[in-house]
Amino acid sequence: MTSTDQQPFLSVRDLKVHFSTEDGIVKAVDGLSFDLLKGKTLGIVGESGSGKSVTNLAILGLHDRDRTAIEGEVVLDDKELLTASERELERLRGNKMSMIFQDALASLSPYHTIGKQISETYRKHTGASKSQARARAIEMLRRVGIPQPEVRVDDYPHQFSGGMRQRAMIAMALVCDPELLIADEPTTALDVTVQAQIMDLLKDLQQEFGTAIIFITHDLGVIADIADDVLVMYGGRCVERGTKKEVLRSPQHPYTLGLLSSMPSLDHPVDVPLNPIPGSPPSLLNPPTGCRFHPRCTFAEKVEGGLCSTEQPPLEVTNGRGSACHLTADQRAEYFSDLAGSAAN
Repeated sequence: MTSTDQQPFLSVRDLKVHFSTEDGIVKAVDGLSFDLLKGKTLGIVGESGSGKSVTNLAILGLHDRDRTAIEGEVVLDDKELLTASERELERLRGNKMSMIFQDALASLSPYHTIGKQISETYRKHTGASKSQARARAIEMLRRVGIPQPEVRVDDYPHQFSGGMRQRAMIAMALVCDPELLIADEPTTALDVTVQAQIMDLLKDLQQEFGTAIIFITHDLGVIADIADDVLVMYGGRCVERGTKKEVLRSPQHPYTLGLLSSMPSLDHPVDVPLNPIPGSPPSLLNPPTGCRFHPRCTFAEKVEGGLCSTEQPPLEVTNGRGSACHLTADQRAEYFSDLAGSAAN
């Protein structure tokens, strides 16, 4: 998913994040690789428990290292993050990389004003004075569309609406002009109008600052709106990746096809039922052998020799496009052509 004439700003190679529990080892992320260029947006999509958020917490170094086994390589602008010290990561977080969390109310402190929380982040990384930091907080609140920012800067999180709190979170994440922004389902709890406003805001800010964005979501409609490239995760692994147009218009993995088929479409009559993916996501304590999607896959029986249940399909990538599936290209063309959604339109 990178061009040949530009080096990736973020490079993740064979990332594994395993948690030790009383019941065994949870393989939350199990061999994930991707690249992200400056000024581009990578959409990571998948059901709850697929490993999306765990991946990005690993990039930020927010896992408890004493309880988490992390392997692989994460390089941000030539800086290896997995071997970096906690002090180095603290310097990078908020300054070089930042994150917008899903639940702004839970992420913001109820005991401090919005302005103080934004100001403290700015002062920590720049050494600015209190007055300079306050001015910067007001400037950022204005930039993200908060009305009367010179007044609202002294309000507490509970005095903001859900959409305004999310805007305040974005202001805090961007106050030091980070080069990598990770947005963890930042619009999930918002109504459609506010969601669209947040998406437009992120695109405008990216265009202004050239920020690289990782956008985590389970909503392919959001992916169609904001992403340049798409990475589909299932059971802690990448099952498909490519450009937005490639993945949404011509899916190459049954799971991606299932996600698209379960989405409502304006092109279909309202009385046509959706096609949800049968079954439930796998347990990462005891994942299925072979392809982790095979217990839910309607095409597994099409593969000769029962490979889907015994052999893990490799993720074969050519020019940034690939999928991990035992179906042949001809089989996918035959089975998927009439079922693929049109979310990219």
